Amino acid sequence: MSYLLALDEGTTSARAAVYDEQAQRGSLESVSFNLNYPHPGWVEVDADVVWGAQLAATRRVLDVSKIDPREIIALGITNQRETTVVWEKATGRPVGPGIVWQCRRTAAFCEELSRGPHKRMIEERTGLVIDAYFSGSKLRWLLQQTPDGRARAANGELLFGTIDTWLIWKLTEGKVHVTDTTNASRTMLMNLETGAWDEELLGIFDIPVVMMPKIVGSREVVGVTSGDLFGAEIPIAGIAGDQQAALFGQACFHPGLTKNTYGTGCFALMQTGSQRPVSANRLLATRAACRGDDPRYALEGSVFVGGAAMQFLRDNLGLFGDVALTGELAATTPDTGGVYLVPAFTGMGAPYWDPDARGLICGLTRSTSRAQLIRAGLESIAYQSYDLFEAMKADTGQALKELRVDGGAAANDFLMQFQADLLGCPVVRPVDIESTALGACYLAALGIGHFKETSELEGFWRIEKRFEPAMRPAERGALLDGWRSAVGKARS
Repeated sequence: MSYLLALDEGTTSARAAVYDEQAQRGSLESVSFNLNYPHPGWVEVDADVVWGAQLAATRRVLDVSKIDPREIIALGITNQRETTVVWEKATGRPVGPGIVWQCRRTAAFCEELSRGPHKRMIEERTGLVIDAYFSGSKLRWLLQQTPDGRARAANGELLFGTIDTWLIWKLTEGKVHVTDTTNASRTMLMNLETGAWDEELLGIFDIPVVMMPKIVGSREVVGVTSGDLFGAEIPIAGIAGDQQAALFGQACFHPGLTKNTYGTGCFALMQTGSQRPVSANRLLATRAACRGDDPRYALEGSVFVGGAAMQFLRDNLGLFGDVALTGELAATTPDTGGVYLVPAFTGMGAPYWDPDARGLICGLTRSTSRAQLIRAGLESIAYQSYDLFEAMKADTGQALKELRVDGGAAANDFLMQFQADLLGCPVVRPVDIESTALGACYLAALGIGHFKETSELEGFWRIEKRFEPAMRPAERGALLDGWRSAVGKARS
């Protein structure tokens, strides 16, 4: 037998999964790690801890699967995007914390930049909205905080990478310093059209090009893992940011196909093929996973706090113990009693891009119950996603025909049904909701030629459950009016 290995490094856990020759998943192992919050709005991670968790998860899945590492024909990597790491080339030691995608410490700089003369040029070249979400301002901050950081970077002593780059550097023991176009397109430093680092953008952020990784395609062999790590050298043949990997894993290969990932945040992507999207509604244009010589694009909207809203209700307010039971608890009440939760803990993402928005719970009365607060938390995830799809509809002129879903919260039947009711279209959950890891597996298999074309993969995608909309239009309209009012309060 031959096997494929996928490394799926997320915001708070590192996972590894083994797939057979037909891309059917076997074992999956996960190792959690903690984020750090040194100041309000700041989110950090220890890059060495991330590497240790990913290494442990990978070794564990190989051990549990009882697979000889020599039987693994390729490895694919998918990762939390935008998270920024700077390390010493000579030692491999990070020079500071990894700045997580959620972090808002550079918001003031981004606001100043968005008021300056370069705003239009930056957004046109990158397809992005100027925001602290993306890697460029994080990298600038790290260089400023590192003694002689910019000079050391210019001398080739320091290297930059998003998490994919960091993991590949560690897996190859410093032999390979690369990123793929999907991750590079999230830095605000890559020209979306050319797929190359843009010298003018690097100049605006004051970043030496010598510290930047080589940009490669998402499906090609870039190196091999060190034989000392797993007992065999394994080709690294697939790389993609987590949301582009999920789009690929959901078999959204044709223009118009759309997925939403329900994780820590929520990320909606619509495949647009060779056509670069242009948004009039503050959505993002990004590279989709593809060969290096055949660029593909996607239209994207990002919700900063999705499943993390339920973590807040559990960890901060103690409303429940097991997230898996929240759907059942929410279903015990017919409605929220007019309660809305807007989880703008780190501002609001698309289509608002409001770093000053703050979370709130409104509509409380003396009779508000625990179940209603839990229901309001789940509904907040669907409301935020609805806003993304309304913006997509306005940009493309096309209503959704169906929405493919994945991520941990996609297992929640209550949430998926409420999402279908709000959107007025079917929500489709596949058999394997670990679409991110599956996408990395697909890309690795294509990268070594195990599969030749994406058409071979379409038959692997199978529906587990389909949620049909059942809500009356008048009820939907009233609920959405209440949501818009709550968002207005959060933004003021």
